[in-house]
Amino acid sequence: MNSCKRHRNVTWTCQIIAAAILFQTLFFKFTAAEESVYIFTKLGAEPWGRIGSGIAELIAAGLLLSGRFSIYGAGMAMGVMAGAIGSHLTRLGIVVKDDGGLLFALAWTVFLSSALVVWLRRSEIPLFGARFAAVDCGTKVRHS
Repeated sequence: MNSCKRHRNVTWTCQIIAAAILFQTLFFKFTAAEESVYIFTKLGAEPWGRIGSGIAELIAAGLLLSGRFSIYGAGMAMGVMAGAIGSHLTRLGIVVKDDGGLLFALAWTVFLSSALVVWLRRSEIPLFGARFAAVDCGTKVRHS
């Protein structure tokens, strides 16, 4: 398998993993599931923080699957997950309502998958991305 095909496969795998996790958690945020309400109440952000983060995650997941705008979705997902990870480390704890740390692990999975997407698609970063590209796999980069 050539390096460009492997590069593309790894990128899309990471995008799909991150988007699938983000989409899956939306159900709990938008239906006001007990665990989501508990989390955002403890953070002092119920209901608007729950709904707002759900909307941000929905947009990030959609962008991750768009192909053309996936780097923006990955960056957005990293930002939202940085907030989630920070909340776990400072206010919630790693284990929330006896979940065994699942939400914390999912946040890290989305963050790291998205970080890998940003790294692998770094040539697509507007204005300066082409300067950091190690491998050109035929991606079209606009120079402004």
